[in-house]
Amino acid sequence: MKNWTKCSLLGVAVASTMALSVAAEETISAVVIDGYPDRALWVKEFTNFFIPEVDKRLAESGNYKMNWQENYGGSIVKPKGVLEGVQLGLGDIGIVTTIFHSSKLPSQGISGSTPFVASDARAVAKAVDEIAREYPAMQNEFAAQNQVYLATGVVLDTYQMFCSDPVEKVADLEGRKIAGAGLNLRYLEGIKDAAGVRGGLTDFYNMVQTGLVDCVMIWPEASKTFKIVEVAPYMLKADLGAVNTKTVTVNADYWASLPDEVKEVLQAVAIDYRDHVAGIAMDRATASRDAFVEAGGSIIEISDEDRAAWANAMPNVAQEWAATLNENGEQGTDMMAAYLGKLQDAGFTGVRDWTAE
Repeated sequence: MKNWTKCSLLGVAVASTMALSVAAEETISAVVIDGYPDRALWVKEFTNFFIPEVDKRLAESGNYKMNWQENYGGSIVKPKGVLEGVQLGLGDIGIVTTIFHSSKLPSQGISGSTPFVASDARAVAKAVDEIAREYPAMQNEFAAQNQVYLATGVVLDTYQMFCSDPVEKVADLEGRKIAGAGLNLRYLEGIKDAAGVRGGLTDFYNMVQTGLVDCVMIWPEASKTFKIVEVAPYMLKADLGAVNTKTVTVNADYWASLPDEVKEVLQAVAIDYRDHVAGIAMDRATASRDAFVEAGGSIIEISDEDRAAWANAMPNVAQEWAATLNENGEQGTDMMAAYLGKLQDAGFTGVRDWTAE
């Protein structure tokens, strides 16, 4: 009888402990938004990597549990609407495509303003994100949009040119209508009579198919995902450079309501997500080019001399970017020099010195 009573009491104690543990676990809802579909690399990996990793780390303490509500593909906002959506609280966490917001987020254009330097998404992602933590500009800009900056990511290995008709050199792009999605349209200013047409990744297929444009500037993985080879089977390999275009942010009011433990996990996982996505982008780069050729596409690589001539014919968009930041009271010139220095330390030197006037 004593043994039965002892075991019963022990069972009650264990049950009570478990009940207290369950009761102590707080559930926090998080509405995640992006206007792009879930097949887009960064969206897919937010589902497959970011969310499970946050859940795993929070489970270690057992204090908090997230209730994720994912909304992609225009269910709440269109691709260009994520910044405003998070600002207004339509989403708690968002993946902002920063190239759509050059006036509100000018500092995010740092890699797009320094083309022909680095084609490695991992190096660019790390360098940009370090600049965001060493200088206040990027975080200040998001704060003005009622958001807290978590991490900047790079989802493309490097921009290339995809055209509906054969191209073999930069001169073949003269007079063509070319689609882009932000700062990369400035690259066309070094090509005679080339006309830039603004568009989004989900629009590019139809823009080429209908003849609105002759070429698009995208990266090979996106070319495969969105089947660009069907309408633009000629890729001019110019290695324009990897560019940061995605930043994970949190609504500032929502952020203020979060426990410190949850904040710390979100911040840490955002950095890991940054490197994870950039790594996948690089892993897929070669495979995507191979798939492009297997699907009937042709790849033509321009010469080093042609790349250098193109870069030198462009306006110095890097200096313009730095001047804009300087005028806003930020350290634009220092940021650019520090960023290029980080890339150089990683083994990447551009074909043009963007720091020179």
